[in-house]
Amino acid sequence: MTARPVRHPGELRWETRLLAAVTATLLVFGIAASYGAASLVTLGGENAGMDFVARQIVGALVGGALLLLASRQDYYRWRLLAWPLLLVTIALLLIPLLPFTRSMAPEVNGARRWVDLGLVNFQPSELARIAVVVWCAMLASKKGSQVREFKRGVLPFIVVLALVSLLILLQPNLSVATLIVMLGGLVLFTSGAKIGHFILLGGLAVLLVFHQIRDVQYRLARLITFLNPGDANTEAGFQIHQSLVGFGSGGVFGTGFGQGQQKLGYLPYAYSDFLFSTIGEEWGFLGVFVVVFLFGLFCWLG
Repeated sequence: MTARPVRHPGELRWETRLLAAVTATLLVFGIAASYGAASLVTLGGENAGMDFVARQIVGALVGGALLLLASRQDYYRWRLLAWPLLLVTIALLLIPLLPFTRSMAPEVNGARRWVDLGLVNFQPSELARIAVVVWCAMLASKKGSQVREFKRGVLPFIVVLALVSLLILLQPNLSVATLIVMLGGLVLFTSGAKIGHFILLGGLAVLLVFHQIRDVQYRLARLITFLNPGDANTEAGFQIHQSLVGFGSGGVFGTGFGQGQQKLGYLPYAYSDFLFSTIGEEWGFLGVFVVVFLFGLFCWLG
């Protein structure tokens, strides 16, 4: 009979070490790609792209520090933080929706998603992703086998997820609202909820999303572009077409770091929204393969 290995406090498994290495590699790769794509971006005579890259570096450092801090905490303590974190998130999500808070949450590109608290400018919906997962995990742990019941198990999840996603949807931000529902549903599913409940709720969610897409012109245009990416007659189609041109121009090995042409006015937000196209152009098929492989490894390890 062999004894089980003893794991000392603070000892990291090889999966954890590899996950940390993959995360760090993706961060460095992303910042380097952003730097190459943003080097020529100017706004009002200043290099706006480089400011964006600088913020990404600061964000990576702060995020890494918070990651190390959180990893040293007993995860059972998150149960105590679940409700306070959720309530703070809901309060922050309300700020962009109030008419007298425009100085704190101005409209940007037709939406009020950002909140300026002086020292930090951020989207409350980003915090909502963490708050929803922590709260759902806490409630699932507390409910136990009751998650298989609709009224006492599933209904509380629906109420909270509906409230948070509605506040995000009103900003408007359909993609993050949908993601919030998916995150909460994933926690509920792994907790043992009935498949029938998911089929019913999933059908209702699909109808709601379809309604939101149908009634908003730019969302409908994006859906049509997604279904027919070869149509370059619309603005959204033109952007997709230019991103595909970037991929095609890169070939196998790419045009070289910082040597891409699509960022010269052809591709909007080449250093952020369309960064993957920039990677395909400057780093080629090999660069794209490495990024996809690393993200796949990240998902498998996580």
